Order: sequence, then C-alpha cells, then structure tokens
Amino acid sequence: MKYSYKFSDAIHLLSYLEIFKNEDLSSRAIAASIESNPSIIRQLMSDLRSAVLIETRQGKASARLIRKPSDITLFDIYMAIDIDHELLHVDPKTNLNCSVGRNVQTSLVGFYEEIQNSAFEQMKKITLQDVISDLLARDTSIN
Repeated sequence: MKYSYKFSDAIHLLSYLEIFKNEDLSSRAIAASIESNPSIIRQLMSDLRSAVLIETRQGKASARLIRKPSDITLFDIYMAIDIDHELLHVDPKTNLNCSVGRNVQTSLVGFYEEIQNSAFEQMKKITLQDVISDLLARDTSIN
C-alpha cells in the first residue's frame, strides 16, 4: 500500500509560510524543509491557491496565507489538496461464493462512513494555528 504525504506536506508548507513569512519563501527553500522536490511544492501551492488558502505571484517567492491561521482548519487543508478524499477503502474484490465475502463490502460501507465523518468533524476543530503553536512550543529555535 502506498501512502500519500500530501496532507502533512500541505500543513508543513502552510506552517512554514506563516512562521518564516519574512524569510526565503521560494519553492526550493520550502522543499528543503519538507525534503521534497520544488516542483511538488509548486503543485501543492497550486492546490492551496485554488482553494483560496494562499496567494502567490508568478516569478516571485512571496507566497502568503490569505486567511489567519486560526481561520484555516485541517479539514480546509485536506479538502484543498488533490487526493482521494476517502479515508478508508473497502476491497472491491471478494469471493461472492463466501457468505462473508458476499456481504462484507455492504456491511463495512456504513461503518467506514461513520468513521470518516467523525474524523472530518475532528479535522474541523483543529486549526493551522493549533499546529503552528505546537510547533513553536516544541522548538524554541524557530523564534
């Protein structure tokens, strides 16, 4: 199973923009912090710009948050990035000749939906400012 790190990278990127807003905000500098490729950072920035979370100017490393970090939730960020937004997936191929295989997909759909809705509600309660405050509390060298 391959994991996507786009969500954590997007949170990292937005936190970086706020914490280091008066420093180098080039995709290269942000990529160095995330240990990623600048082109991947530019794609993430494009997603975040389309969701009206950041503002950028072509040819200038001046990305900035459009809203206050306290007004951006993890759910906002999650929905902004280009990924499959289903948290859990039911295996579509099961043995229909088996009573479990024949019914497990239908059974799990409702449970998975309940879990996902609960996770999304939690994501709506946590702001980017919460993350930034935690980062600053963990590393006093940032300020």
